[in-house]
Amino acid sequence: MKEKLSKLFLGLSLVLIIIFIIWLIIDYINYDSFSNSAPFYAYILIRSLEFILPSLILFIISIVLKKKEEKDEK
Repeated sequence: MKEKLSKLFLGLSLVLIIIFIIWLIIDYINYDSFSNSAPFYAYILIRSLEFILPSLILFIISIVLKKKEEKDEK
């Protein structure tokens, strides 16, 4: 069971990173420095909080579950 959860969380983590990259490309294409008062790095920061932070959390949980499973098998 822990192995399946570990793989699921790892997969979700990768999906979030892919969505982050795609969303950032869309933001870059739609970004206009003349009409926006916020610099582009603000968009990167917001998208990082939306996608990279949860991805990192899921990745860490995946690693912990995998190590627990390996420890239980011994």
